[in-house]
Parts: sequence; C-alpha cells; structure tokens
Amino acid sequence: MTAADAATSELSPDRDDAATPESEVRLRETLAAVPAYVPGRPAPEVPGLRTYKVSSNENPYPPLPSVLEVIAASATTVNRYPDMAVTELTQALADFLGVPNDHISTGTGSSAVLTQLVTATCGPGDEVVYPWRSFELYPIVTALAGATSVQVPLTADQRHDLPAMAAAITDRTRLVIVCTPNNPTGPSVHADELEAFLAQVPPHVLVVIDEAYLEFVRDPATPDAIELYRNHSNIAVLRTFSKAYGLAGLRVGYAVAPSEVAAALRKCALPFGVSRIAEDAAVASLGLFAELDERVQALVTERDRVTTGLAEQGWRLPDTQANFVYFPVGEHCAELAEALREAGLVVRQYGTDGVRVTIGEEEANTRLLEVADRVRPRVQPGD
Repeated sequence: MTAADAATSELSPDRDDAATPESEVRLRETLAAVPAYVPGRPAPEVPGLRTYKVSSNENPYPPLPSVLEVIAASATTVNRYPDMAVTELTQALADFLGVPNDHISTGTGSSAVLTQLVTATCGPGDEVVYPWRSFELYPIVTALAGATSVQVPLTADQRHDLPAMAAAITDRTRLVIVCTPNNPTGPSVHADELEAFLAQVPPHVLVVIDEAYLEFVRDPATPDAIELYRNHSNIAVLRTFSKAYGLAGLRVGYAVAPSEVAAALRKCALPFGVSRIAEDAAVASLGLFAELDERVQALVTERDRVTTGLAEQGWRLPDTQANFVYFPVGEHCAELAEALREAGLVVRQYGTDGVRVTIGEEEANTRLLEVADRVRPRVQPGD
C-alpha cells in the first residue's frame, strides 16, 4: 500500500477495497514520464533536541509585524473572489522595477508561472533546454506539456555550462531555462558568460532567467536580468515572494517579459489563483523592502559564517549565492543526510548527487558546522 493509499484508508476506514472496481479511465500516456515532485521533509523528532527543517530553503523569519496585520485584515475578505487581474500587485511591481505593467504576469508562486511559461511555449515534439542538476520542477512541467527535456550537465564546479547549453539548442527548442543562483548547487551565472550565451540563442527561443534567490546574491559579476530583458526581445525574468520575502505559504510569484509573452502567460494562468491575502501581503512586503532586506542581509551574514567555517574544516563546496549550501558528496550523500538527521536537522538529499542544507536559524547553522566537522573525513570524496 502506498502512502497515498494509507492516507485514504485512514480517512475512510470502512471502505471495502475488494468491492472497488478497477478504473478503466484513460489517462494521458505522457504522465508515465512525469517524475514526482519531492517536497522537503518536516523536521524530525529527536529526543532532547530542538529540531529544524532545513530542507526547503524557507526563510526562518516570519513576515514583518505590519505585514501580518495586513494579512489578518485581508483574511476578513475570503468570502469574496480575489481580483483576477491582480491589479494592485501588478502596478506595484511595475513601479518597483520600472517596467510597463502589461509586461508582468503573476501566479501562485514562481513554480506556477514557470508552468504557464512552458504551457504557453511548448507542446508535443518541442524541447526545453536546462541545466542539470537544477530545480526539479523543470523536468516535471516539461513532461506535462508533452515536450522533451534536454538536460545539460553542470560543470565540475556545479555551475551552468552555457556553451554546452547553447550547443544543445535545435530547431525543436522552444524554451531555455537559466537558473541563477542555481538550485540546488548555489552558484550564480556571470554577466559576461550570459551575454555570450544570449548572442547564440535564436530570437524565437524564449530564455527564462529563474531568479528565485536573487535577493541573496552578493557576487558582483551577477547580471542585471531586468536590464537584459530590456535589451532582448526573448527574455522572461522569473521571481518569487516565497524566499527573501518570507511568504512561501501564500504562493505568489511573477514573470517580467515582453508584452506578448506576458499576455500569453495570463491566458495560461489559473483564474483567481493569487488570493487576496497573497496579493495584499506581497504589496505590503514590496513597500517594506528596505526593512526586509535587513533580514536578508542577516541570512547572508549567516551564510558567510557557515561557508567560511566549512572551508576552514577542509570542505570543497561550490560557491553559493543563495540561502543554502550544497555538499556534492556522491555515494556518501545518505550518510551525511542521516548524520544531520540524527542531530535534528532534516536536509534535502538528491540521490547520490549531493545534499542541500538551508541557511536557517543560528543554532541550526551552528549544529550543521558541528556535524560537518565530525563527518567530513568519512564523506568528502578524495580525502
């Protein structure tokens, strides 16, 4: 029995499975090729320890007090449908970014907007080029559209291989995704290499620059994606309020793209998807960006403490510009993940590729350093 079956049985304890006929409903054949999205696990229970969920790159800070007041007030309107056009947030984003408001399309998190992008551009026989390993939703939404994933391996230092990605573009390519900083490995794409890459992309191929972790970036070589969008007619910039803004549970993200692309995204959006609460909280948070940025800087400071400590211990990890660190430890991934779990830290393991750990509360970060120091001689390849 699967976990889903078990959950259903708990909800319906008197159900007679033997009397339930086998369904003959015909589902899309492409679903067989769709990988399941694996969410970050909740924090484990460890006797005598405070445990931490550092598996989902969540912001450990709650929304600002004034934003919480906006959320509470907005909750009184949930008997009404939200504004389908998400007018206030769209205008606030246009003002904040200095772009036309018809170049913005919103959705229930940047994951939903990514789905809209693939839906708007791809069908059976089309190809989507993206780095791998990267955000695990990329192969899912590509397969759901009936399109084909073209996964381009990362370099040895866990960065995009942009020349190889350019070489992978064919006459079937409709979409290319650049994830910067890359999730789960951490490095950002640099401006010079991205400009060289864009010069090789045909103008009819849409390039999506996925910047879910933009606010944590401190690498001065990182490009200004909005400026690139202004200078190229085939770029969409993808962003979210889930990470730096601490609104992951409210699900709101957006794309900045040419007006024709943004209009197509709105056609593909779930009607009334962005709730009134989410819109109000996002508008309020956007207006308090300077205050929120203090929290982001605190997380960056913690990230620097962790990465400096890990380097002093002898770890050789990819440069991270996001709110997480990545351990590419191969066959030792399970051992590292288990050691951290036993210490009260639930992390994200990617098979035998690597282990990703979110920069969270100070105590959780300190515990990560303690465990990492203890296990490094056993799990870091080459030592």
